[in-house]
Amino acid sequence: MSVIEKKAVQKVEGGGILSPAGFKAGGIHIGLRYEKKDFGVIYSERPAQSAAVYTQSHFQAAPLKVTQESIASAGLLQAIVCNSAIANACTGDQGLKDAYKTRELIAKRFRLPEEYVAVASTGVIGECLPMEKIEQGCSHIAVHKDYNSAKSFQQAILTTDLVEKAACVEVTVDGKTITIGGAAKGSGMIHPNMGTMLGFITTDANISAPVLQSALKKAVNTTFNQITVDGETSTNDMVIVMANGTADHKPLNENHPDWENFQEGLTLLCEDLAKQIARDGEGATKLVEVSVKGAHSDGDAKVIAKKIVGSNLVKTAIYGADPNWGRIVGAMGHSPAVLQPDTCDIYIGGELVFSEGTPQVFNEQSVSDYMKNEEHVEISVFLKDGAGEGKAWGCDLTYDYVKINASYRT
Repeated sequence: MSVIEKKAVQKVEGGGILSPAGFKAGGIHIGLRYEKKDFGVIYSERPAQSAAVYTQSHFQAAPLKVTQESIASAGLLQAIVCNSAIANACTGDQGLKDAYKTRELIAKRFRLPEEYVAVASTGVIGECLPMEKIEQGCSHIAVHKDYNSAKSFQQAILTTDLVEKAACVEVTVDGKTITIGGAAKGSGMIHPNMGTMLGFITTDANISAPVLQSALKKAVNTTFNQITVDGETSTNDMVIVMANGTADHKPLNENHPDWENFQEGLTLLCEDLAKQIARDGEGATKLVEVSVKGAHSDGDAKVIAKKIVGSNLVKTAIYGADPNWGRIVGAMGHSPAVLQPDTCDIYIGGELVFSEGTPQVFNEQSVSDYMKNEEHVEISVFLKDGAGEGKAWGCDLTYDYVKINASYRT
């Protein structure tokens, strides 16, 4: 791995869930998918302070209920087990029994208390797990601390994703380096509220579960909660973090002099994973980033940014490389946020296309070429109504999105 730049918070190329000390992982194929890996585990060598955020869907999947119970018991985890292909959502009492059974089997496999195990699933809603395959997976899964083991886990959690998603940052605390690593999956049914699809974060930081919970929630609110692919919130959305405390520093809390470094690092990691999910949206060809500044509040800025990036008309215009700023105005116009149309400026790339209620003369061909040739399209909005700022990320809407979801179960 090589560090991009040296500062208190820095991104690390090539890192992931096994970059922090004291973690192992693995992933195998147990037959839930035709050929690809579909069953994975992250393991901490010692009990880790843990926190998580979950989907706000009324139809919360069984694994999330079991995980919430595990974390609530002591705030400690030592293993996370995840299967793909089948979500174990809307499966009634049997689904809950299967999630508990999975937790029990992994606890026995690694000789842990059951409440030290979290459970996650992703895939088709409404199907029960084939427990004979799950039992086989629990008995055969092995974990190691190496690059291939991290990749195996990353592969095992994917569904319609085209690429694996991993990230890592290093943070200076008490003059020492702590590491935060992560892996995620997500491609469709992404319009999160409190979590997004599945995100797994590991760190060797010394921090208590309640403080970690607060830090995670703050990080998620400006990152994972600010992405949208198709406006759909999954039954299984969850972001979970384990902190095993192997780093040699004083316990982190909001009064620690390096607290802001840790919060910044956790947020940077979440943003990196969130953007990877948005870029890998089903059928997508482009990552779309919307930045809003000068809003009445940060909350309004985030609402407006997400409204723009979530608009199907904006998304299709970007796919078609059509610099139709009217689509952006249309999306902003029915957001619940406070804004003044007569003081609004809109840029596509670096080109001013609308200013203070008036269309601007701009080179349409140049902007269209930018939208066509760049994989990262930026839309910037300046409202001149306050100091609020916010960003959101999404992707374009293509023919392939319809193809993928028209045959999702076949």
